[in-house]
Amino acid sequence: MLTLKQSQKFPWQLIVLAVAVLLLAGGIYMLASTSSPFIARQFTDPANNATTKLIEETKDTINENRLYIPKIDINLPYAAGDENTMLKGAWWRKPENGNPKDGGNFVLSAHRFVMGWTPGETVKRSPFYNIDKLAIGDEITIDYQKERFVFVIEKTYSVKPDAVEIENRTDDTRLTLYSCTLGGASDGRDVIIAKLRATD
Repeated sequence: MLTLKQSQKFPWQLIVLAVAVLLLAGGIYMLASTSSPFIARQFTDPANNATTKLIEETKDTINENRLYIPKIDINLPYAAGDENTMLKGAWWRKPENGNPKDGGNFVLSAHRFVMGWTPGETVKRSPFYNIDKLAIGDEITIDYQKERFVFVIEKTYSVKPDAVEIENRTDDTRLTLYSCTLGGASDGRDVIIAKLRATD
């Protein structure tokens, strides 16, 4: 039989246990949410993923401006505007400096990592999380004004956050993708330069 002293302690032990369980569950959930963009794309087969299939399925019915990167399973709309554009896809930076059809420097940026309420939302808000996994020779497909353009990566590098020259107009036709490093906006940017693939 519990003494009066023991019965007074029991509810506090239960409350402490409940709080500990909630903190543990919260920690596991946070870990799942923060690692979800990494995990979601680790098991992606570029030759047989949803993006690769979609590129093939839509080759005759291009309806909107989109960015496809099969290697990291990216399929995003892109648009000009302001930084809020990145909540829906990629941000077409400085359209006056270039596009795939007329040449110049076609620049797209997107979020690297934005925490969501669920792991799925975190993945959706962090499309360029694995941009550092791209390598020279990887292909990037752009749908622009109902035409399809394929670019091939020729350079990857990092710059300081104030390196605005990556958005400057160029004489050649190129695609520039960039996003913050995983260290955040103040740490720098990871940059991908791709050249238009010659048509047969």
